[in-house]
Order: sequence, then C-alpha cells, then structure tokens
Amino acid sequence: METRPSGPNEKQQPGAGRTAFIPGPRVTGWVERFAASHGAVAEEPDDGGTLLRAADGATALLKAPWPVDGRPGKGTTTVERLASLASQERRLGIVLVRRGGYAVGVVSGGTVSASKSGSRYVQSRSAAGGSSQQRFARRRENQANALTEAVAGYAAGVFAGHSIEYLVLGGDAALSAAVLAEAALKEYASRTRLAFLAVADPNATVLRRAAADACAVRIQVTDPP
Repeated sequence: METRPSGPNEKQQPGAGRTAFIPGPRVTGWVERFAASHGAVAEEPDDGGTLLRAADGATALLKAPWPVDGRPGKGTTTVERLASLASQERRLGIVLVRRGGYAVGVVSGGTVSASKSGSRYVQSRSAAGGSSQQRFARRRENQANALTEAVAGYAAGVFAGHSIEYLVLGGDAALSAAVLAEAALKEYASRTRLAFLAVADPNATVLRRAAADACAVRIQVTDPP
C-alpha cells in the first residue's frame, strides 16, 4: 500500500521510493520543504507530470489529480499552476471493490457527499484439482459476477442526480473494471478515468481516505542513491 509521509524530511533508506498525496493548497509548501532538505531544485520535462530533480539527486514527480480540460491553474511557475489546478473542485465518481467488500461515492473537494459501502463474499482460489476445482471455480465466478452486478447497481444509485466528471477505480483492478462494464453504469463508461487507487478492503473509512487522495497531487519521491 502506498505510503503517505507527512513531509519530505521523513527518513528513508537511500534510493528508496514512496508516494505522497498532497492537497493542492499544500503543494507549494511541500516543494519548498523538499528543496530545503535536498538542495536547489530544477524542473525537467516529463510526460507523466512535473519532475523536480534536487541537487543531491533526489527526485519528485508531481502528477495532477485530473486533466486541465480547458480549466488551467493560475500562477507564474509550473508548481503554482499545478497546485492551483488541484485546488479546483471537480465532481468524481469513485468505485472501490475487493473480494471482501465495496464502497462507492460521489466526491468533490476531497469530501464524500454521497456514498454506499458494504461487504460481499467471494471465495479465494482453491488448490484442489479435478471436478472439485471446476465446481469451485464456477461458484467463485458466480460470486464475483453477483458482486460486480450488485456494486454497479449501488454505484448507479449513488451517482444518479450528480454531474459526474471523472471516474476513479480502486481496490481490485479486474473487479472494479468489471463493475464499470455492467449495464447499470453504461452512461458513465465513457467518463475519463483518473489514476487507479490501491486500497485495503473498502469501507466508509477507506472511502474517505480515497476521496482525499483522488483530489490530491500524487508525488512519487525517490531519495538520493
């Protein structure tokens, strides 16, 4: 699971990498602390975001939570514009699902405004062979299908009446993609998907954390070699 350090001064092994989720209003301060810890920072072109390389070799790759889509951030520097963009409010639809449970919600400004969460059971894989294995596989597939159909229905109900701009999937990649492929979510299938979130078994608490992360700047930090 991705770490969320409180700041760039956190002690790590040399060359270690980690990911932090920083809200837009705190990004400029984070970069200033990063430079204070690692030396003068230079920007380098990077297709995945804004790459900052410090004097001691540490790097920080900053990625906006969503595309500009005609609403660029304001500021005189790349970091300021990125922070401004991330501070804008966009309405997101979140679908988190794993074998142990699910959570769906509508998010804006890092806060959940409507949601539903619960637990459903899908058996783990079996090491048995032969016909027993085949019966188990069919039962497991039926459970997974029932889970994805149910979660899609819950998500459609939660999303209804909200102008969802982007979708965020998380948890189990295959299950969450299967949920989005259900007929109940047909009208949302064409929405732009933002970065996938790795989360524990979904519940209301996990959903609140995911909502904050989905609206934050994702910073991939690598310490000096």
